[in-house]
Amino acid sequence: QVQLVESGGGSVQPGGSLRLSCVASEFSFRNYDIGWIRQAPEKEREGVSCISVIGNKDYADSVKGRFTISRDNTKNTAYLQMNRAEPEDTGVYYCTARRLRRVGSNCVLSEYDHSGQGTQVTVSS
Repeated sequence: QVQLVESGGGSVQPGGSLRLSCVASEFSFRNYDIGWIRQAPEKEREGVSCISVIGNKDYADSVKGRFTISRDNTKNTAYLQMNRAEPEDTGVYYCTARRLRRVGSNCVLSEYDHSGQGTQVTVSS
């Protein structure tokens, strides 16, 4: 049973920073692409960022240059560093995992096999 547990959400003022964490268990973390998606009120889920098994990264255009994704396979943990937060970043952030399809392949935003329960991020003055 794949388990993904997010933490680090909260309230931040525009321009501020947050770091989200995702702790994984019950599966071979290093063999999965890891990603973050978010869902704002009354909007569809949106792919935010992902990092592949080999460390390649991708970002939504709306967060490029502001967010950074990383992973630590020794701790079965992934991170999303959110800088220069904007009100449009408000939403529930979910950590996702996608089993490796092909050696050397890149991750794909919004494609995943499993997701966590989410953590709320609110950007407001």
